[in-house]
Amino acid sequence: MLCFLENDLSIQLERFIVFSTTIPLWEKGQYVPQGNADFMPTLATYVLDSTKKRPAVLICPGGGYGFTSPREAEPVALQYVAAGFHVFVVYYSVTPARHPQPLRDVSRAMNIIRAHADDWHIEEQSIAVCGFSAGGHLAASLGVFWDQSYCSDIPGLKRGQNRPDALILCYPVISSGPFAHRGSFENLLGPTAVPEDLQAMSLEHHINAQTPPTFLWHTVADSAVPVENSLLFAQGLRAQHIPFEIHIYPHGAHGLSLATAETDDGTGQDAHISGWHRLSTEWLWQIFTPVRRA
Repeated sequence: MLCFLENDLSIQLERFIVFSTTIPLWEKGQYVPQGNADFMPTLATYVLDSTKKRPAVLICPGGGYGFTSPREAEPVALQYVAAGFHVFVVYYSVTPARHPQPLRDVSRAMNIIRAHADDWHIEEQSIAVCGFSAGGHLAASLGVFWDQSYCSDIPGLKRGQNRPDALILCYPVISSGPFAHRGSFENLLGPTAVPEDLQAMSLEHHINAQTPPTFLWHTVADSAVPVENSLLFAQGLRAQHIPFEIHIYPHGAHGLSLATAETDDGTGQDAHISGWHRLSTEWLWQIFTPVRRA
């Protein structure tokens, strides 16, 4: 049984009332903290007050697998809520926790969301995972590794219950090769990771026929996570004939989040780049509409 960490918070938006709470991802004895004894992975919920079944988005904030960025969490969640989605944010394990724990956390989050699809009025086959930077690596990892044993041996998980129906990857870390963001892989795998381990988490090599449709955006000017990361993932999707949409912006720093005043902590604002969110919601509705009509 799930227990709440804090009282329900009712948020009044322009069109909706949202009920928000925070849920522990793991029950007692299922999670062993690594390094920080006080940390427990959690799932923040932003569930619309509606009996109408709606698609959902699970957000994985970035932070180089060293922390989870608040700029890529609730501000983004509320924008998807305003677009008519139920939304969730997963606060997953970071260093000194190593792979596969972050992936087990997001897999468990998907399990919880699908298990409560009726309670939360979620369209069970219309759940996207949205990730930023290293959170993009985590989201994409779930997209390619969801059926691996370390993702599927979670208590109570039915096979396929953790598979996302769509991916939204925002300036994602993808490759451990020449275009790698080394800090993310060092935090995820440890500073002494061998080439075989790095190759195993270089996601462009692991795209398969079961990887879901994907929306990507990146900037050419990104000096932290090179744009080639998104291009390599798109190339792999193309090779597998998986639908994708990609937007490459010529300017803009890494970590823009919504690229608005609300999420600007020095990364900048850009009215053109901020349009990625509208484009991603339009894309999601297109992806999910055939499922909703079935």
